[in-house]
Amino acid sequence: MSLHIVLVEPEIPSNTGNIARTCALTGTVLHLVRPLGFSVDDKALKRAGLDYWNLVEIHYYDSFFEVLEKYPNGEFYYATTKTKNKYTDNHYKDGSFFVFGKETKGLSKEILEGNMDKGIRIPMRNNIARSLNLANSVNIILYEALRQLNFPSIE
Repeated sequence: MSLHIVLVEPEIPSNTGNIARTCALTGTVLHLVRPLGFSVDDKALKRAGLDYWNLVEIHYYDSFFEVLEKYPNGEFYYATTKTKNKYTDNHYKDGSFFVFGKETKGLSKEILEGNMDKGIRIPMRNNIARSLNLANSVNIILYEALRQLNFPSIE
C-alpha cells in the first residue's frame, strides 16, 4: 500500500529534499520528472532530506507522459490553483498519484488539459500571493489522503 507524489520539473532543492523526507516517513513513492532545477547530488537537497534521502523510493522520468505510460490505470490528481475543486472534496484510494508542478509556474496547460475534473486545490486568500510553498502543499494534500486511509503503515 502506498501513495505517490509526482513533482514535475521541481526547481528548488530544499523543497524536493523536504518532500523526500516526508515521503520517507510516510512510505510514499516519489516520482521526479526532469528537467530538475538542481543536481540530485546538490548539498542543499541532501541537507533538506537529511539522512532520509536513501530511505525513499524515487523514480526519475524525462517527461510526465512517461509516468502516465508506466501507470496507465493510476488515479491521478493534479494540484493547481486553476480549479474550484478542493482537495478535501475527493475520496482518495490507496495508490493515488498527486501531481505538482514547478514552483514558479505550476503544471503546464498540456498536463492540465483534459484533467481539470481531477484538479485539486488548497483554499487560500486570493490576490495575496501566488500559492503556498510546494513542500507545504504536498504535505497538506498527502496527509489528507493518509487520514482518509486511516494512516496505513504509519503510527
